[in-house]
Amino acid sequence: METNFSTALKHIFESEGGYQDDSKDSGNSLSDGREGSTNLGVTQAVWEEWVGHPVSKEDMRNLRREGVERLYRKKYWDVVHGDDLPIGLDFLMLDFAINAGPGRAIKTLQEALGVTTDGNIGTKTAYAIKHAPQKELIKKFTQIKDSFYKECRGFPTYGKGWLNRSAKAEAVANTMIG
Repeated sequence: METNFSTALKHIFESEGGYQDDSKDSGNSLSDGREGSTNLGVTQAVWEEWVGHPVSKEDMRNLRREGVERLYRKKYWDVVHGDDLPIGLDFLMLDFAINAGPGRAIKTLQEALGVTTDGNIGTKTAYAIKHAPQKELIKKFTQIKDSFYKECRGFPTYGKGWLNRSAKAEAVANTMIG
């Protein structure tokens, strides 16, 4: 299929914003006890894993879009099979994979499709994607995603923003499919 990665990424960067080191954000907690940060949607833990060594908050503050594009492609887009998904759904999957992890995004898609939720896009999932009415699939996916957010510990603090982002992602995905 036609790749929509560049267009999807443009929308991702509109949602992800810039640098933050909010101590209430669980994504900023590092396993070794350091307080981390996030920039362009990339947590310090993810970035350290990607580059293979610890980084400072200053390093995180200096991240640029060009620096994280490859990470987004390899760690999220490729894992959710973005190039094999219909346009619109590919963006929605990338957005949620960045926000909640590719495994969660795939399982949410599978739940929306009514297939086995094993976290693997195999032949049955691919067949269901191909034959699903895309607007209905996007709506169902968004409903399940919103339910997931409402169950998260951080919902009282971040829920309004998460749901706003979810609604915007749904609208963008629907615009992409026409």
